[in-house]
Amino acid sequence: MSVLLLLATVITMSEALQCSCNCQVVSRSQWHARTPKEIDYISTPVNMVFIHHTSMDSCFNLTSCIEEMQKIQDFHMDTRGWFDIGYNFLVGEDGRVYVGRSWNREGAHTLHFNRVAIAVSVMGDFMQRLPNNLALDAVKNILDYGVCLGKITPNYRLYGHRDVRETSCPGDKFYQLIQTWKHYSHTKPSPSSIIG
Repeated sequence: MSVLLLLATVITMSEALQCSCNCQVVSRSQWHARTPKEIDYISTPVNMVFIHHTSMDSCFNLTSCIEEMQKIQDFHMDTRGWFDIGYNFLVGEDGRVYVGRSWNREGAHTLHFNRVAIAVSVMGDFMQRLPNNLALDAVKNILDYGVCLGKITPNYRLYGHRDVRETSCPGDKFYQLIQTWKHYSHTKPSPSSIIG
């Protein structure tokens, strides 16, 4: 191993040790994820984050959230024909963060923005109600963690899925809330502004 590579590895490990997620992260192996059909990588840090809801079932404990993760992955891969589960991270109302495609893999979450953004989706339908506080805290914590790790820029712009597409996602109630969050941007991005 070259000295430069060793130094870069030590610096990366040092940064990771200084960052704390303040949430419990469930790895792909822990929720028994299927192997992706293909993997495309993205460059980080990204300067955009999209918030979604799955518009499927909610889950409130580890067992039911693992089952829901598997249902979502099966739907995305078998019905929609995607390479893998679409989102980078998913959050359950058990307060855990479930790894989807993680930080450096291109997702299938927001058309035209998959290569330049990270997506976090809360499991459930939030048209009529908000995710519980455990889930909301977990979303904020995983984003803070991404900034600390250098995967998301400190001045990132936050959007709801409906900001760039005709969709109800991330649900009326949840969308109203994220518009009050610090990083929410009222200036909508357009696909033509994306380079690469």
